[in-house]
Amino acid sequence: MTAAAPIHMHLAAHFPGVNNTTVWSDPRSRSQIEFSSFEHLARTAERGLFDFFFLAEGLRLREHKGLIHDLDVVGRPESLTVLSALAAVTDRLGLAATVNTTFNEPYELARRFATLDHLSAGRAAWNAVTSSDAFTGENFRRGGYLDRADRYTRAAEFVATARELWDSWTPDGTPRPVAHRGRHFTVEGEFTVPRSPQGHPVVIQAGDSPEGRDFAASAADIVFTRHGTLEAGRAFYADVKGRLAAHGREPDELKVMPGVTFVLGDTDEEAEERAAAIRRQQVSPQNAIAALEQVWGRDLSGYDPDGPLPADDPDPGAELVRGRVRQGDPLAVAARWRALSREKGLSIRQTVIEATGRQSFIGSPATVAARLTEYVAAGAADGFILVPHLTPGGLDDFVDRVVPLLQERGVFRRAYTGSTLRSHLGLAEPVWKG
Repeated sequence: MTAAAPIHMHLAAHFPGVNNTTVWSDPRSRSQIEFSSFEHLARTAERGLFDFFFLAEGLRLREHKGLIHDLDVVGRPESLTVLSALAAVTDRLGLAATVNTTFNEPYELARRFATLDHLSAGRAAWNAVTSSDAFTGENFRRGGYLDRADRYTRAAEFVATARELWDSWTPDGTPRPVAHRGRHFTVEGEFTVPRSPQGHPVVIQAGDSPEGRDFAASAADIVFTRHGTLEAGRAFYADVKGRLAAHGREPDELKVMPGVTFVLGDTDEEAEERAAAIRRQQVSPQNAIAALEQVWGRDLSGYDPDGPLPADDPDPGAELVRGRVRQGDPLAVAARWRALSREKGLSIRQTVIEATGRQSFIGSPATVAARLTEYVAAGAADGFILVPHLTPGGLDDFVDRVVPLLQERGVFRRAYTGSTLRSHLGLAEPVWKG
């Protein structure tokens, strides 16, 4: 028998900003705008030897029934500016920004990421996302129109064009003209930034559609997924890794990292009690009705959160919520929620709590460490992007109590062995294609 390959787990930290995971009512929650919050979480992630720190993007304040969504009213800072500041207060931690390929241009964005890569000595990463949302597009000159079918063709050309720009300087520091003519972009000129320490910043992709999975297999270094259960994770992992060969890539060239939550306690029972309390805080009666309205597409403020789900069906074409992607077909979601409610005798609020909870690792530090290891060993993930429920101290317990156990198991690093994000991830520097 041959020995099993050693497990090398990757970890990243997602800043808990404007999302339903964050418990803003907790007295320990602080600003998601002040730099001290970003600095605290980033320094904690680096103390825990994490691969990278991850920021989401918001190009427009979301609306619910014509009003600004409650979680957005404090504002949404621009990611690359924040990460440039964090480059000065961290040494090894990767710095990942979500930036949209629909509402930006390759030259300008390639320049900004190359600059961050230089400022951070090789720690920049780009989560390339797409949008066909005309509501968000109203903030931009083009009015937001981009046919849904064109999202990934534009994104693929966008990333390819950015890589042409990053490759336009020779490794010895000589600039060469760029001449790109494609369906979406024409770029002719010289790039202003020399080749950066990583060659190319790391590219992350988060789409889950067949087109998104193909885009990840062809162009990404990391795929950020919502598939958190073991079974769903294994299916997604096998599917995406299986697409790599068609693009001339090896399985290790793409890291699969689901976004997950966690709750710790001194015992598994205590952790379960804490997790239930946190879910009740995350899904207040008002939030339960808001979540219901997002599925049903109409005003349901007259419903009792402790009462039953609506008997009639959702309106699939409604736009009660703007700036937020509806997750799945509303009719199918409503059917699942009704089945869950009938099976367990749940009220509206109880149904939302159970149906919308993202996969959590709940238990004592030893239990959580064992479960994380199991997922990687079973081929459900290469690592995890942790989404704490508190800003900015929600990662502290994990770093203090779980990371040492992962190190004892031999599945996580005891020290950074390289200086760039690519070195943390075990990714080779791209071959120069000048």
